Amino acid sequence: MNFRLLLLASVAAPMPALAQQAAEPTGQEVVVTAQRNNQTQVRREGQVGILGDKAAEDVPFSIRSYSDTLITNQQPQTLGQVLENDPTIRTSYGFGNASEQFVIRGFTLFGDDVALDGLYGITPRQLVAPELYDSVQVLGGATAFLNGAAPGGSGIGGSINLVPKRAGRDLTRATASYLSDGHVGASFDVARRFGGGAWGVRLNGAYRRGEVAISDENRRAAVLGAGLDYRGADVRLSLDLGYQKIRVEQLRPKVTVTGFIPRVPEADANYAQPWTYTELEDLFGIARAEWDAADNVLVYVQAGARDGSEEGIYGGITVTGADGSATGSASFVPRTDNNEAGQAGVRAKLVVAGTTHELNAGVSHVRQVNRNAFDFLGGFAGYATNLYDTPAVPLPGTGFVGGDLENPYPIGRARLTSFFVSDTIGFARDRVLLTAGLRHQQIRVKGYDYYDGGSLTSEYNQSAVTPVVGLVVKPRDGLSLFANRIEGLQQGATAPVDPTLSNPGEVFAPVKSVQYEIGAKARIGRLNGSIAAFRITRPTAFAVPDAANPGLLRFGQFGDQRNQGVELTVDGELSPGLRLIAGGSWIDAELRRTPGGLQDGRDAPGVPNLLANANVEWDVPALSGLTLTGRVVATGKQPVDAANTLEIGGWTRFDLGARYVALVADRPLTLRAGVDNVANRRYWASAFETFGTSLLQGQPRTVRFSASMDF
Repeated sequence: MNFRLLLLASVAAPMPALAQQAAEPTGQEVVVTAQRNNQTQVRREGQVGILGDKAAEDVPFSIRSYSDTLITNQQPQTLGQVLENDPTIRTSYGFGNASEQFVIRGFTLFGDDVALDGLYGITPRQLVAPELYDSVQVLGGATAFLNGAAPGGSGIGGSINLVPKRAGRDLTRATASYLSDGHVGASFDVARRFGGGAWGVRLNGAYRRGEVAISDENRRAAVLGAGLDYRGADVRLSLDLGYQKIRVEQLRPKVTVTGFIPRVPEADANYAQPWTYTELEDLFGIARAEWDAADNVLVYVQAGARDGSEEGIYGGITVTGADGSATGSASFVPRTDNNEAGQAGVRAKLVVAGTTHELNAGVSHVRQVNRNAFDFLGGFAGYATNLYDTPAVPLPGTGFVGGDLENPYPIGRARLTSFFVSDTIGFARDRVLLTAGLRHQQIRVKGYDYYDGGSLTSEYNQSAVTPVVGLVVKPRDGLSLFANRIEGLQQGATAPVDPTLSNPGEVFAPVKSVQYEIGAKARIGRLNGSIAAFRITRPTAFAVPDAANPGLLRFGQFGDQRNQGVELTVDGELSPGLRLIAGGSWIDAELRRTPGGLQDGRDAPGVPNLLANANVEWDVPALSGLTLTGRVVATGKQPVDAANTLEIGGWTRFDLGARYVALVADRPLTLRAGVDNVANRRYWASAFETFGTSLLQGQPRTVRFSASMDF
């Protein structure tokens, strides 16, 4: 499929004329309507995998959605900044790049495993520009039955699904933005429905560039999205296309530590070298069709693809002395990805002997090909640098090379195929809902050698059945009690490409995990709340000394990690004009069956024991159109290593903001201003361990401005 041609065709399609309204609203009505449309809220609904779009109260899982209004108001640059609003998620970086990864219920979700409209492998894998999406949906817990196994091998603690923008109400909006210290941007968003409302077109795009609040870190992003949909009497069709190109120069890297925790540098300090960069380009799309074969039978099919390319010179820093003395490293990595995914199924609703049944059956398939190579510039020795007073050093020359740098050949191929069936049985007029299902999944993965032209080095072809049982009891309107047992299935871990490992690139067999969860959801007036207690156990992967190769580590799957905890979320309107998004979670993450029992009973690294968020909005009664906002984000202490000899302290960050709707030429103009990390606090935000212990520094004080005009 030639996605570039499809994208250009969608952009070139003529836009229908906007019909004139019968009566023009007054200026005050325009302001009131615009202020109402700008309200930042959480939707208690979303796409629950193969079960389809559901209200949270009707499913035995924890689900919530963050809308495009929140994205517009908060002006995030990445998906991770959107998810800062969620009290169950924290964001970090993956290995060696600007790749965001998300910690949900104490387990990592890689950027590779963020779904787009329910399909894996279609979303850009490293950094996601949020402007293209109508909502960001979070589903807590293992989801192997609901979504299938995540091809990147993560997603045990929960999943994230992005929903593309579609045409709803007619919209023509232009936005200009500014981010300290010199990052400017502009975006547009146009939506129309025509043909009596049957056809819809949505076009949106953004461009931004310049230095951000971290000293000398420069980011540039260009995104363009096009959505076309048809809503017939019994047929619905949609086509969503997207293009994204992001470049980050002098990205502030993670900090690898050796035996001690260094003091945190200045909040805006940058210890990257000026020659480091990453450039990511993705073209992707999804087509979907639904047919109401009968009043109670829905048949659906969807397919998507992504072509992605990456290139960068990445830097790392390992601190060796309390004065900040450190060793720097550099690598050049080109990469391309070619992914396809599809799903088809049937959903039927029946009534049998006084009980309702919602039956689901179908098949899904994911195919991925990864081509990459690497050059450890300067070899393994590294260069001298300093965390607190970083000198600029020359770019090291070619060192240790793996693969073909000019034309990378395949290093990994993956095919994941599954068949699923489920039934949700309703008793007592659907006051009691029992869901049971099975998904048979087959994972086929091949790994190839970097050093001899790409010969096959590892291969497995294994299958597993992942069941689900869930119960919802609704004793009265507005109250829903739920419980579930569901399993997770992961493609086996892949050893990172790193000179300290004896087995870089080795791929391991799939692993299963099990989750038990109980909880309650309540709606009181305009306020929603939920509480859930969970327990998840899964095998772990990390590096240990390699006896066969002295001085090197061997990456492998060793032992288990058991996470148990409690989550509480609250959102809605406390009183007219006063809205709240808040919550917290407590997690006890414990290591078990570690090699030799050396770490048994210790806390899992990188898992905070406490998380808490509160986001408040207040429409000021004395000044029509003015809304004040505030947010607090708090994270508890985190162990840094599996032995629990190192730990970073907890931290709390405060954000403030305001927006104002004014009337300009009878059109609403929304002005927004915000300051993140008002106190400019410096802190280590996250810790994690794979084949070394690393820290990520929190963001400095960041000032944001934007202005949006609706035409």
